Amino acid sequence: MRAGRATVAPGYAPRLELANGQIAVTYVPTAQLNAQREQEARLNRVQAINMPKFIRQASFDTFYMEPERTSPSRQQAFMAVTDFMNRYLANQGFVPGLYFSGSFGVGKTFLLGALANELAGRGVESTLVHFPTFAVQMKGAIANNTLDQKRDRVKAAPILMLDDIGADALSTWLRDDILEVILEYRMQEELPTFFSSNFTMAELEAHLAVDTQGNQEPLKAKRIMERIRFLAREVPVSGRNLRQEQRA
Repeated sequence: MRAGRATVAPGYAPRLELANGQIAVTYVPTAQLNAQREQEARLNRVQAINMPKFIRQASFDTFYMEPERTSPSRQQAFMAVTDFMNRYLANQGFVPGLYFSGSFGVGKTFLLGALANELAGRGVESTLVHFPTFAVQMKGAIANNTLDQKRDRVKAAPILMLDDIGADALSTWLRDDILEVILEYRMQEELPTFFSSNFTMAELEAHLAVDTQGNQEPLKAKRIMERIRFLAREVPVSGRNLRQEQRA
C-alpha cells in the first residue's frame, strides 16, 4: 500500500482539509517539487544558442574576483553588469547594454552568462547567441525557409547577447540583411543588447567595412556601428587568460 500511495501523485504530499463539515484529503506540491519547477523555469528563461556548456553554471558568485585572478578592468566590468541589472529591474526605461571587448579567456562570455542566469532568477528572459555559428546557420536556413523565423526570434528577444561578434568576416548579405536588421529592430524598440568581441568598437568598424570578397564599404560599417553604440556602452576587459588556467 505504501508503495502504491507513492505513485498516486509523485511530488505531492497529502493534506487534510475541512470542507462542508467533512474531512477531505488534498494533494499539494512538496517543497522539493516547487524547487524543481522553479529551477526548470529559471533554466527556460535563458535561451543559449550554440553557446558553451559552462554558461548554464555561470554566476556572479563564480566569476573570478580573487586578488590573484582579477584585474581592475574585470572589476569594472562586473560593476557595469550589476549596475545594468539594478537599473533594468528598477524599470528605469531604456537601459543600454554593454559591449565587452578584450582578448581570449578574460571572462567576457562567462560574465554574459552570469548576468543572464541572475536575471533568470528574477523572472527575466535572455537569449545568448554565438554569432559566428548563428551566421552560418542563417545561410542554411534559406534552403528550408526558416530564415525569417530564426532571425526574428533573435531580434525580438527581451534581452539579447551576441557573443564573439567580429570573429569571422561577414558577407554583404549577412552584414546588411541579418546583423543590421537585428540591430535596427532592437534600436527602434529600445531593447537591451549586449556584445562580446576580441575587437574594440573602433576595430570592429574597420572589420565590418571589408566583406568576404574584399570590398571596402565603410559607410555600411558606420551605419551598423551607430546602432551598436546606441544599444551598448563599451567596457574593455583585460587580465589573465583564465581559460588556459582551467585547462592546466
